[in-house]
Amino acid sequence: MSWKVRVDRTRCMGSGMCAAIAPDALTLDGAHARPVAEETAPDENVLDAADVCPAQAITVRADGEVVGPRPD
Repeated sequence: MSWKVRVDRTRCMGSGMCAAIAPDALTLDGAHARPVAEETAPDENVLDAADVCPAQAITVRADGEVVGPRPD
């Protein structure tokens, strides 16, 4: 199984927190974050990155279902 990570560039404010937490999955591309690859292996760091995003711009899906950010 793999995860699909999506960054909503209209919401992303480029804080870089996601890239610092999950550098294998997310990177800064100018003023916004973007996924490093279309799919990534399941990794708690990716969920942590989605959870801490101040703009709530990151969505993680597995088999079409949202797995992150995690509900409070």
